[in-house]
Amino acid sequence: MKNVKSERVKRIEEIKLPQMLDFYPLEGEKNTRINPFFENLKERRLTTTKCKTCERLLWPPRIICPECMSDELEWVNLGSEGELYAFTEMRLGAPLGFAEDVPFSIGIVKISGLSISARIDDAKYEDLKIGDKVQLKIVELEDGRVFYRFVPSE
Repeated sequence: MKNVKSERVKRIEEIKLPQMLDFYPLEGEKNTRINPFFENLKERRLTTTKCKTCERLLWPPRIICPECMSDELEWVNLGSEGELYAFTEMRLGAPLGFAEDVPFSIGIVKISGLSISARIDDAKYEDLKIGDKVQLKIVELEDGRVFYRFVPSE
């Protein structure tokens, strides 16, 4: 398993985003009941929840299974390698705070039987193709929050 370095992301300070427009969620235990997801990201692990009752793997992580309504869930690792299933390029209309990043690629990544959306870093749109192998990349915000992206595997 390849270890991809994390990247510290600097947010634009000139634009003070209202909390409801901040793309990155509040990750602390007092703000979300899926706090273990973010704690696991800090440990370089992409995880989600799996229902102990019906065995459904859930994405995004949940606190109650939408299939059987059980709250008996466990955290499971998804691994760090996936496959690009679909992708596009953001050229216009990026969310506040991301306009300076355009153009950038966004994709659907197949990982551990799930399809998850993520930004694809370190690749030009024209160099990507469906089926490309991608590797988990953790980004760290200056305020200590973390999030996930993917990069092409070398």
